[in-house]
Formats: sequence, structure tokens, C-alpha cells
Amino acid sequence: MSKQAFPPLAALGNQLALIAIIGMLSYAFVDQLYFGELPCPLCLMQRMGFVIIGFALVLNIRCGAHSANYGWGIIGGLVGMMVSLRQVLLHVLPGDRGFGNSFLELHFYTWAFVGYVGLIAGLALLLMFPNRDVRSRSLLANTLVILFIILVFANLASTLLECGIGPCADDPVKYEGWIWLRTRFGF
Repeated sequence: MSKQAFPPLAALGNQLALIAIIGMLSYAFVDQLYFGELPCPLCLMQRMGFVIIGFALVLNIRCGAHSANYGWGIIGGLVGMMVSLRQVLLHVLPGDRGFGNSFLELHFYTWAFVGYVGLIAGLALLLMFPNRDVRSRSLLANTLVILFIILVFANLASTLLECGIGPCADDPVKYEGWIWLRTRFGF
């Protein structure tokens, strides 16, 4: 069996989709840390949808593509798409300035909706590709998996620092969990 110069389309597609997930989660994290815009509960739920899709892609990359993994990714995308659509509809009235910053005149929850539509379509296409049993062990695949896992843990930590162990504020302005830790343990 000869070595292929390029990975099969399914393996490449899974890696490209994971790059998109890493890009979206990274930008949301940068917006939170650099620009100081704390995510609202709906934003956190949208991040969770991207994380679910990301885990499905990681399973495809590490263990070989399986229809169940694509199914979980599509379910995560549908849930995230519904949450982002809910947030879009909350701010659709004329004169409503929306929540948070915008990019190219669309708010991030609108971009999340667009991203979910694209990812769901991409996952559906990847589900139809042949040669789905190929596992990716390349340097790129390993780096993407590690980056994704680091992003998941960083988002988990920031969410705990923002919300603590209770419900998150509807319009967060400070890290409630961090304040609670400082008052309890004197950080």
C-alpha cells in the first residue's frame, strides 16, 4: 500500500472543520479577554454547541470517522443554531442596538448562526465521503486536537470565574466567580 501525499477528503475535511471551530472559539475568547466583553448565558451556550461539534471532529480525527460522531456534531450544531437564532430574534426590532460588539456590521451571535449553518452542511457532506476509516496522526492533526482541548479547558475555567457555581448574570460585567474566590480565600 503506497503512502498518499494528501490525506483523504474526509480526514482533510474534519481537520478543516476543526480549524474553523478553533478559530471561532479563539476569537470569542480573545474578545472576552482582550476587549473585556464577558459572554452572556446565550453566548456561553453557543460556545458549548461549538465544543460539541469540536469533540465530534476530534473523535473522527483520532478514532476514524463514524456516522455517530457526525450525528453528535450535527445535534450540537442544531442546538447551537437554535440558541444563536434565539439571540438574533431577541434583537431584531428596529432601533435595538443588539448585544455586544459587531464584526462587519453583524453581531457575533449572527455570525455564530452562519457558522452553525456552514458546519452542519459541512458535516453532512463529510458524512457522505468514502474512506472515512482513516485516522489522522499527522503533526497538524495532533496540534489541532491539543489546541482544541486547551481552548475547551480555558473556556471552562473562564466560565467558572465569570459565573461561579451559580447561574450566570444576564448582562455580565464582572467575574462573579473570581470575586467569590477572592472573598473566600483571600486571593
